[in-house]
Amino acid sequence: MPTTDQDALLITGARVVSGGAVEHGWVRFAAGRVAARGSGEAPAHDGEVLDAGGRLLTPGFVDVHVHGGGGGDVSEGPESVARVLEAHRAHGTTRSMLSLVTAPVDRLVDALRGLAPLAREDPLVLGVHLEGPFLSPDNRGAHDPGALVAPTLEAVAALLAAADGTLVQVTMAPELPGAPEAIRAFVDAGVRIAVGHTVADLETAGAAFDAGASLLTHTFNAMPVLAHRAPGPIGAALARPGVTVELIADGLHVHPILVAGLFRLAPGRVALITDAMAAAGFGDGEYRLGPLDVVVQDGAARLASGALAGSTLTLDAALRTVVAAGVPLEQAVLAATATPAHAIGRPELGSLDVGAPADAVLLTDDLEVEAVWADGVRLR
Repeated sequence: MPTTDQDALLITGARVVSGGAVEHGWVRFAAGRVAARGSGEAPAHDGEVLDAGGRLLTPGFVDVHVHGGGGGDVSEGPESVARVLEAHRAHGTTRSMLSLVTAPVDRLVDALRGLAPLAREDPLVLGVHLEGPFLSPDNRGAHDPGALVAPTLEAVAALLAAADGTLVQVTMAPELPGAPEAIRAFVDAGVRIAVGHTVADLETAGAAFDAGASLLTHTFNAMPVLAHRAPGPIGAALARPGVTVELIADGLHVHPILVAGLFRLAPGRVALITDAMAAAGFGDGEYRLGPLDVVVQDGAARLASGALAGSTLTLDAALRTVVAAGVPLEQAVLAATATPAHAIGRPELGSLDVGAPADAVLLTDDLEVEAVWADGVRLR
């Protein structure tokens, strides 16, 4: 019997990749949700019908680590956040975490207070991620060394209070004084802890994961190398099936051999992230990342020292990089969708299962974005 929901959308003739791959698939959206899906002949439908013509349909991308894009930085207020979200949504990211770089704790308290209403009001915003200030000065990357501090329970309490339930993730170096207590306090409050910007050894990182840390921030970057006798935090994460490993797949941060290798070492646990700064989707030029000057040339963001300062990546480009490295498409899509969603406790996102939010991306055979929907509304 035909549906009479004029606001509904039926996408037909797609290669649907979500929890597997289905040729000649169809998906129906209604009331912001996936109402039905199948393969072969699609049901009769009175609303809008889009023939995908064999193109790829995936869930909307989920980015749990993004600082900027479209010329904006998430620390600069609502108008800037809007530019960031618009830039990444055009490239298929339907749900975004707002990541703040290191700053003094009192300034982060103010920033969290400013972002909390936006994170509560916009369902496409996943919440806030603090990448700092509890990071190692010896592996700080593009973070202000003058603002790095060891965690205290007082600082944890102040940050949690300011966020008022919108703080989702904190990156921390577990070797810092007070880190074990801070990890437990954050985890008890429902915040995910990611080990990162660290010089921790295997034992110290492992203890952090055993205490409740559940992610590894941009694996391979700003941490000890994966050595055969000293596997460090990467080895600690690989040894624990419950830990999700982030990956910046932009062709600069990690060599393609290790991109593909990480997928083999941690199947189903790789989460593609952008770690993007303001130049993502905007172009080369001079920028700021927190208090630090950044020059973007040929798409590479660097400090004056030459150190990489985040990326100019979008998740569609990350998907292309991963597939070009030899990772099967279904695994690559999982890493941009369901895996990051599960990592932050949002299992309803990142799939095209019936009942899930109607977040989807239509891509060409070359994995270029043609259309994007979030909650059933077309964004591109």
